[in-house]
Amino acid sequence: MASNPILVPILGDQLTRTLASLRGRTKDDTVILMMEVWDEATYVKHHKQKIVLIFSAMRHFAEELRSAGWTVDYIKLTDADNSGSFTGEVVHAIERHDPREIHVVEAGEWRVQQAIEEWPDKFACEVEILADDRFLCSHSEFEEWAEDRKHLTMEHFYREMRRKTGLLMTDDGKPEGGDWNYDKDNREPPKDKMNPPDVPRFEPDGITREVIELVGEKFSDHFGELEPFGWPVTSDETEKAADAFFKERIEKFGPYQDAMVHGSDDMYHSMLSTSINCGLLDPLELCKRAEKAYKDGKAPLNSVEGFIRQIIGWREYIRGFYWLHMPGLESDNKLNAQHALPEFFWTGETDMRCLADCIRSTRENAHAHHIQRLMVLGNFCLLAGINPRDVQDWYLAVYADAYQWVELPNVSAMILYADGGNLATKPYAASGNYINKMSDYCKECEYSVSKKSGEGACPFNPLYWHFMDRHRDRLKSNHRIGRIYSNWDRMDAAKKQDYLDSANAFLDSLEPAGKGWARD
Repeated sequence: MASNPILVPILGDQLTRTLASLRGRTKDDTVILMMEVWDEATYVKHHKQKIVLIFSAMRHFAEELRSAGWTVDYIKLTDADNSGSFTGEVVHAIERHDPREIHVVEAGEWRVQQAIEEWPDKFACEVEILADDRFLCSHSEFEEWAEDRKHLTMEHFYREMRRKTGLLMTDDGKPEGGDWNYDKDNREPPKDKMNPPDVPRFEPDGITREVIELVGEKFSDHFGELEPFGWPVTSDETEKAADAFFKERIEKFGPYQDAMVHGSDDMYHSMLSTSINCGLLDPLELCKRAEKAYKDGKAPLNSVEGFIRQIIGWREYIRGFYWLHMPGLESDNKLNAQHALPEFFWTGETDMRCLADCIRSTRENAHAHHIQRLMVLGNFCLLAGINPRDVQDWYLAVYADAYQWVELPNVSAMILYADGGNLATKPYAASGNYINKMSDYCKECEYSVSKKSGEGACPFNPLYWHFMDRHRDRLKSNHRIGRIYSNWDRMDAAKKQDYLDSANAFLDSLEPAGKGWARD
């Protein structure tokens, strides 16, 4: 190793061999710094499997880099001189290696980026902060797109990304099949005797078993089951997981992506978001594979378009929205939601079968699919008026694919409408009817979805009207939901009061979560 090398810190969600800070570097003039940071594992008390996933993926990635000839300075959580912070570890690395420059790719999360932007003033060597070009849309490009727009409609952004990438576009610049969006074909409720193929699970090797033991010892008070652990943590495993999706599940992914079945946690979903968000899978390459599956006649257009839209549409849009609206997005509470998160979000002990099943899957797998997150768990939080910071902490802590840049806009703006409608054109509020239509949860529930109020009624039913009533002044002019108030106004006074009394009785019965679940 040459003296005064380039120091390249790589964060836990930057596990990409083509990372901008590595391109153009020579292996005999570069030291890669990787750090297991106590502050990152505990600023919320992340699910045990989430910590295992990230630390194990980092350790395997470091070994891949070493095998390829790179010098890697890897700091484990248990190293005696571990400082517990990114900046502290960079300080120690400067002392060890005396680098002439530091090259680092911008962080995905606001608070980490704020720390990195202080490095040029803290360190004597030059610091170059590089754009994360693993995303299709840069911060400046998104800002330019958003400028002077009254509404930041994702569909318009998505079409720009389709044109930019050429994905599912004809030679004359038209969308494949004639339509941009096939969401209307992707709302099939679950059918009897559905039997989705099992998602690949990967047996922990020695590195992963060592991390599992570490997490069991150091993070025993964190939420979630530690084992069995089967997430992919290496490049080879993530490729096998992707192969399985494109071979076995993409055909039915589209029609049933909103469907929910008790005990069937994965359905036809790709289960690749953990690998994409930590950098082990290239999202654009996955979209190209999906497009090829369509062109080869192995997957229908509605499934492929839906998959591609989630990645180059929603994922890119959410990232741009996050950086455009930080740091204020974190404290937004336009609906003045003040209720504490109920204890059952951590324990799963509720007679509401839909919530119990989604929380069980979350506890066991650090995963629930997007409709479970939005229209069961999130819908409940919206209707019940749960404080946004409680909900943000919960979603960030419990899901293995959750980093703040993707979690916060989805929770604050999409689920809770806490930003007042900058992202969503309406609150995603629904009664029990929606859950009954899109799932089998209601069949054996202690509550009756057909009962609208009173004892034994599905709590979603009175909570829905309670939400609409208390936010009438804000929502009545919304063209997408204004007609709902016509239905409310046609009800007699006694019926309205019964809804409100039922909702208030249920809210009063909720036990708030104790301290220490999400943060100490």
